[in-house]
Amino acid sequence: MHTKHIFRAGKSLQEAKKVLVAIHGRGGTATDIARLADHLDTAEFAILAPQATGRTWYPNSFMAPRESNEPWLSSALKQLDELLEELQGGGILPENIYFLGFSQGACLCADFVARRAQRFGGVVIFTGGLIGDHIERGRHQGDFAGTPIFIGTSDPDLHVPVERVQETAALLRKMNAEVTEKIYLNRGHTISQEEIALANTIVFTP
Repeated sequence: MHTKHIFRAGKSLQEAKKVLVAIHGRGGTATDIARLADHLDTAEFAILAPQATGRTWYPNSFMAPRESNEPWLSSALKQLDELLEELQGGGILPENIYFLGFSQGACLCADFVARRAQRFGGVVIFTGGLIGDHIERGRHQGDFAGTPIFIGTSDPDLHVPVERVQETAALLRKMNAEVTEKIYLNRGHTISQEEIALANTIVFTP
């Protein structure tokens, strides 16, 4: 695990029964996204927030051809792969591992879990969708086996077309996720209190 690139909060991994991996957006920081956990029902969780070099996971829009975001995109996904494998290697079951992201981090989060689909604890996608100029179904493998996923976004949004959010939700449902999708009119590129409340109810409530 690239320890120097991961901000830690909440319980220690030894104490925690559950783990939240929180992924910041473009220009954001690991500490900022980890603070969001203060508003979530994650008091018993270990919080792990990777930090992107230069505060960005990949340079171009998530709607650009994937190759235009390489090698940064593959590097970011590899970091999450290694983190998941380390958590599982330490005895934490996938159903006790949760993922959350905002904006660019939400896109990375969506793409990652769709590549590694299994029964996770839950996933929260705050304004994001699967990455690429089109969705390649063959990239996304596995079965979510009822994993609760909350996706919230604005229509319109400056960075994330609502159509991609809807396509993402549809694909995740086909992979047997329990998806709740909420589209707010003219909300702006932010996270609302209602979204936080819905994430708590749908994903983090035992």
